[in-house]
Amino acid sequence: MTLDATMDAVPQSAPHHPDNAARNRLVIAILLVSTFVVFLNETIMSVAIPHLMADLGIAASTAQWLTTAFLLTMAVVIPITGFLLQRINTRPIFLLAISIFSVGTLVCALSPGIELLIAGRVVQAVGTAIMMPLLMTTVMTLVAPEARGKTMGNISIVMSVAPAIGPTIGGFILAHYDWRFMFYFTLPIALGALVLGALRIRNVSTPRYAPLDYLSVVLSALAFGGLVYGLSSLGEGAGHPSAIPAWVPVAVGLAAMAVFVWRQTRLQDKALLDLRTLQHKNYSFALIVMAIAMVALLGSSILLPIYTQNVLGLDTLQTGMILLPGGLLMGFMGPIVGRLYDRVGPRPLLVPGVILVSLVMWALTMVSQYTPIWAVVAGHMTLSFGLALAFTPLFTASMGSVPMPLYSHASAILGSVQQVAGAAGIALFVAVMSLRTASAAAEGLTGVDALAAGIRSGFLCGAIVSVLMVIAAFFVKKPEGGGPGMPAGH
Repeated sequence: MTLDATMDAVPQSAPHHPDNAARNRLVIAILLVSTFVVFLNETIMSVAIPHLMADLGIAASTAQWLTTAFLLTMAVVIPITGFLLQRINTRPIFLLAISIFSVGTLVCALSPGIELLIAGRVVQAVGTAIMMPLLMTTVMTLVAPEARGKTMGNISIVMSVAPAIGPTIGGFILAHYDWRFMFYFTLPIALGALVLGALRIRNVSTPRYAPLDYLSVVLSALAFGGLVYGLSSLGEGAGHPSAIPAWVPVAVGLAAMAVFVWRQTRLQDKALLDLRTLQHKNYSFALIVMAIAMVALLGSSILLPIYTQNVLGLDTLQTGMILLPGGLLMGFMGPIVGRLYDRVGPRPLLVPGVILVSLVMWALTMVSQYTPIWAVVAGHMTLSFGLALAFTPLFTASMGSVPMPLYSHASAILGSVQQVAGAAGIALFVAVMSLRTASAAAEGLTGVDALAAGIRSGFLCGAIVSVLMVIAAFFVKKPEGGGPGMPAGH
């Protein structure tokens, strides 16, 4: 089936009819709320990492798998959702996604130890991975081109604010209850979305035949899994030599990625991920910047709570309060940045945003046990402000830079890269922190001073990588066409 024929199978006009406006708003609202809830779980555990390390008697390199496994599972599953969304209608795929997420949340709430807790997070991630492509596909089906920019801004809020306020909510809960109540908090909301969706959501897509290349699925799992597992093994190897050297899974991941890319180029129209989207330079540059921004967001989200609690000596509630202003600022800036984007394009917003992110990452390389709390709050707010300036322009410019027939593949690639970059960022930050902490302790530094040195080294990695983000941002421009996802030059 050609790309044009594939697009002809998608209803283009009827969903935009004014008679469907109320139905469309309801469907999108339910999907937005549900996606916000499931994305909240990406970082709600980050503030609990030090608490879990003490409660379950585990190291940071083990505890960080609660987030890494979540993100890695999403990266593996997201490409497969492109197949599911073509074969299954809107209502059943939504019910499937939110049901899986609810089951995973229940498993986490009832888990007695780290093994089952990680398993529950993996199940949660499967449901989460389906939600984001479902939301994107539904928006592109229901929203007219001239109104897509505003809706894309709302989606970028979900993607950025939900992970940002996760640590704050987790901190509030941990200050008064056992860590399992973080999942008891989420479960009723997920079940409420399930009931509301079962009662009110309607089918708005047209299922059609789509091939699934099983070898591509296996290769993508080996590629992403090998790379992230290898990075995580670096942290675990600090003081605890592993039976499998860290370079082995990294090598397997790189080899599998090379074969995966080769196979996708051979399959073309039948590819799991159509890599012809990367031929559009504006999309590729936006993809690079987005990936590094996710490294900064997710990497800092796991190191900052460890720093505030184990170096500054604050509790989980105080840590949540420190991170709250940044999350609120990011949410406040979302609609403003969306309106500014329509006026000035991405570059005047994106370049200052990524420069701010880079400056904060460099500033975090100087933190110590004597750093004042107000400086940490100001740094996190500045980081959040910079990311707010970056996310909406990146999301809108990237999607608007590819022809409509490639939109679903562009969305899947963007989602996969986001999750892999976040997982790799977390693994890399923790690995470097663990290695440097061990070496500092061997040099004779005290526990707190050694950990502070490790955290500074972790942020140094992010600071160095952020320079690449700043350079790439100058190459992102406003796409030609009528809106996100429109054919180039349309």
